[in-house]
Amino acid sequence: MVEVRRICCIGAGYVGGPTCSVIAQMCPEVTVTVVDVNEDRIRAWNSDSLPIFEPGLQEVVDSCRGVNLFFSTDIDEAIKNADLVFISVNTPTKTFGIGKGRAADLKYIEACARRIADVSSGCKIVVEKSTVPVRAAESIRRIFNANTKSSLSFQVLSNPEFLAEGTAITDLKNPDRVLIGGDETPEGQHAIQALRSIYEHWVPKNKIITTNTWSSELSKLAANAFLAQRISSINSISALCEVTGADVEEVAHAIGTDQRIGSRFLKASVGFGGSCFQKDVLNLVYLCEALNLPEVARYWQQVIEINDYQRKRFSSRIINCLFNTVTDKKIALLGFAFKKNTGDTRESSSIYISRYLLEEGACLHIYDPKVKAEQIMHDLTQPTPSERHDPATVSRLVTIVTDPYKACENAHAIVICTEWDVFTELDYERIHKAMLKPAFIFDGRRILDSLHDQLQHIGFQVETIGKRVNQRIPFTASGDRSEMDQPQQLKKIKL
Repeated sequence: MVEVRRICCIGAGYVGGPTCSVIAQMCPEVTVTVVDVNEDRIRAWNSDSLPIFEPGLQEVVDSCRGVNLFFSTDIDEAIKNADLVFISVNTPTKTFGIGKGRAADLKYIEACARRIADVSSGCKIVVEKSTVPVRAAESIRRIFNANTKSSLSFQVLSNPEFLAEGTAITDLKNPDRVLIGGDETPEGQHAIQALRSIYEHWVPKNKIITTNTWSSELSKLAANAFLAQRISSINSISALCEVTGADVEEVAHAIGTDQRIGSRFLKASVGFGGSCFQKDVLNLVYLCEALNLPEVARYWQQVIEINDYQRKRFSSRIINCLFNTVTDKKIALLGFAFKKNTGDTRESSSIYISRYLLEEGACLHIYDPKVKAEQIMHDLTQPTPSERHDPATVSRLVTIVTDPYKACENAHAIVICTEWDVFTELDYERIHKAMLKPAFIFDGRRILDSLHDQLQHIGFQVETIGKRVNQRIPFTASGDRSEMDQPQQLKKIKL
């Protein structure tokens, strides 16, 4: 069995950086080098301002950086010296060509495989860490076999990551399971055992599951598809609750107490986001279509369609409540990350809701405690497979602010898109005084449930997901500025 003393991780992103930092902390005798072509990202990893926000990550990095954890742009040297190489690069959904909008783009995986084959010698264990389609390992192996030298041998393993952003360090240190897939040959089993020995430094043996490569790859897609399915399921019920008078939180609690169902991932919201759920479900849909399983493909496609429906439904509710027009109206959008405790905005529902409102000509003032202004503007101007967005229009209609109170000044409505704890602690009486009347709050994350009576007493019109809030008509002081006092120029802006 190969004894792993040196690890190289290609890709210093949301998976590679935290995962290898924890490995370095838990395995002090192993040298871990994380490499990336992005010099700015590596520079940030070597600074006191890490390129990603994750609770507890800074402390882990500080404990071992420069000791047995290193961040570098010298990719070839790290590969040469490593006994084991993690491939942890991005596998985005294709934006053009065959499979556009559904299939995973594996160009970065292929580039890594070719580079590893080119510079390696001796025995190497290569581990897929990125979420990849089923049988991607076979593609990597074919590249290796076509480029193998007499002095070189490879074993390819699948070791998908199941961490959740916002709790990544906790998930890495106390995982539900670690999954390792490899060949059923003696060499493959030896490679599995070598990687297993790394995790056994801190993970109980009964939580380390070994399978063949294909089962491991499919398990990752299936796990994310099942989680996304639960969110879409409860979001579909939230729509029913709003028209029947039921409360989706009460329904979720009632069904979640059934041990066969459980309570996790039954939180109705504006929809799921992040780098994995939508990408992996679409990947599963494409895989089923390619393997002539159209009924299965249609089943999983509905998970995505309900998620899109929830975002559009919430956006339409905002427009309808604001007297069927948001043109030139200031709307404070609180939260841009796809969930709290992370700065990641990939596939965030905030992006889609912002675009729907911008198409109607709304003036958005966006605040998020962890997402940088340039990232927000990049996301809102980034073209999608179906449409492009005019940067000039976005720049004119969008303002990024660093103070939530400033975002709400003279606004017609507040839209909460991310469940940051700070949004439950704001002085809403102060905010209400500074807003145009009637002042609306749209709670897309159900974080203000305990404040509804207080908010209505202040004078807010409260709208939330999966529940009809009985509105009280507040007394409006003569000094309050009314929406009727602010003439609106009606026009619809198309991005």
